[in-house]
Amino acid sequence: MDTEPGVEFDGRCVTACERCPDLVDSRSRIVNGVGPDDADVVFVGEGPGATEDEEGEPFVGRSGSVLDEALRDAGLARSSVRITNCVRCRPPDNRDPTTEELANCRGFLEAELRTVDPDVVVTLGKVPSQHLLGRSVAVTKEAGSVHDLRVDDTSLRLLVSVHPAATLYDRSQREGFFETIAAAARLGGVDVDGSDGGGQASLGDF
Repeated sequence: MDTEPGVEFDGRCVTACERCPDLVDSRSRIVNGVGPDDADVVFVGEGPGATEDEEGEPFVGRSGSVLDEALRDAGLARSSVRITNCVRCRPPDNRDPTTEELANCRGFLEAELRTVDPDVVVTLGKVPSQHLLGRSVAVTKEAGSVHDLRVDDTSLRLLVSVHPAATLYDRSQREGFFETIAAAARLGGVDVDGSDGGGQASLGDF
């Protein structure tokens, strides 16, 4: 992507950006994605919350604890996956990012996905699902569904998931969330059930 004054980006991490005045005022730091540059599974959230803004890493609060538990159950180490967000700065009062803010950060996210080139991109919640698919998404109904995500000339598999926070407010969402993360592991090539794991065959699990 083209460089511009005040923006510093290396294809994965943003080290300087002042495109969104509200987010610049709200953030303590820019929160970039974490995990291997060649991860098979990439999780995309909405944006940093208070804990993420404080610690500088995505999904380290209560939602992160749920995600970590689901990853362990699925046979995935947190250190083996990449976790990032649609926007890299905390919105004021944890509000949803605006359409303009999402657009301002879209190029960073797409460049990160091209660099990592994962087997599957998992969208955690409504905002990242709708942002990347470009349409309205009923997340609770579409959770576990796989779609084609076009990033320039690259085709990636996108797996819709509810946000891990949903399991904290509605325990009935927990089983489905854990099943979706297990499906992500299979799509990423992790053998979690004694099968050969990964690949198109795992689409039948949905």
